[in-house]
Amino acid sequence: MSQPISAAGGTRHFVEKLYHEESRRIFATLVRLLKDFDLAEEAMHEAFAVAMKQWEVEGIPANPRAWLISTGRFKAIDMLRRSQRQVARCQEIAHHLEEIADANDAKADSEIEDDRLRLIFTCCHPAIAPEIQVPLTLREVCGLTTDEIAHAFLTRPVTMAQRIVRGKAKIRDAGIPYVIPRLVDLPERLDAVLSVIYLVFNEGYSASSGNRVTRADLSGEAIRLGRLLLELLPDPEAAGLLALMLLQESRRMARSNTSGDIVLLEDQDRSLWNREAIEEGRRLVQQALISRRFGVYTIQAAIAAVHADAGTASATDWREIVALYDLLLRLSPSVIVELNRAVAVAMRDGPEVGLSLIDTILDRGELNEYHLAHAAKADLLRRLGRVTEARSAYRQALQLVKQDPERRFLQQRLESLSEPRSKPFN
Repeated sequence: MSQPISAAGGTRHFVEKLYHEESRRIFATLVRLLKDFDLAEEAMHEAFAVAMKQWEVEGIPANPRAWLISTGRFKAIDMLRRSQRQVARCQEIAHHLEEIADANDAKADSEIEDDRLRLIFTCCHPAIAPEIQVPLTLREVCGLTTDEIAHAFLTRPVTMAQRIVRGKAKIRDAGIPYVIPRLVDLPERLDAVLSVIYLVFNEGYSASSGNRVTRADLSGEAIRLGRLLLELLPDPEAAGLLALMLLQESRRMARSNTSGDIVLLEDQDRSLWNREAIEEGRRLVQQALISRRFGVYTIQAAIAAVHADAGTASATDWREIVALYDLLLRLSPSVIVELNRAVAVAMRDGPEVGLSLIDTILDRGELNEYHLAHAAKADLLRRLGRVTEARSAYRQALQLVKQDPERRFLQQRLESLSEPRSKPFN
């Protein structure tokens, strides 16, 4: 039964909202049905275009997502039928689509139940180079832009675009099938799948660009996928990743004010933190640690749990946090982890010690294009009263930042240093 809609504008708004929230899940299902990224993408957009017109007249169907998938697959069949070069393939797919629903229902109890998670595992096929698996999945399955993915990997958008094109070509040329991996094949793909879910969450938790501090749609989807993954594979690191996401997401309501400006961790109203998410995250961290088979996500979750345990910013156990960063660096050396550890050391031992560590990192040139490294340096210089140097570092950060709330925050900090006396660190 269709749902009535009051006006054309209402239909347009509904379809646009549905596209924003559901398009990548619809895309994932169409890829499973059609076994072709480009065809699925075109068919999905055709289906949404039809919906925009037809629903204005007939009303919104009871199950909009199912309607779009059904319309999309038949649009794909029409497109294939119009292509003389693919007549045989068209007949094969048409026959396949007639039987696919029953076949998938029969498999649902024993295989991955969510098409999006299913497709993530497919993109993380071991035949695809590791450096391509994650960017390809983020772009094609999760809908992140090339710029957002490049930001996550600290590389140029043009380089990342070439990498994604190579990944799609590899799937096509090597004939890698769009099939559901067997349960016994899933563990070897787990690391790449965890990376994908984590990077999707990161983009949602701290958007790389735009006018919002966070993107709840992305972080919420990452948590949903994390839960599905843990049900499928009760692995300690899957539990650690879910714990990390829950603990960080618990602070969402406190991370910006009513004007959309950033509120730093030490200034947040901790009564706004989601205690239910914190408790669930803590339980998962403990389970993962007890297993003694944990990895980098569990350690990061443990760091987030230390922050969650502190009733006030001044009560934070920075010694424990630095110790956890030391362990994290041994398990997975990373310049970003080094930077985060330097900030924690500054909180434990004082800004001068932390500044020395950050200068060492920047002198190596690895984070010269990373605005948060310059922002961290600027903050420590500000705390030390080295105003001229702090202003220079803030300017460098401002040249690199892409997110509007972060830009406003850095600009406010820079302007505060123009006053006779700088504001104290909070």
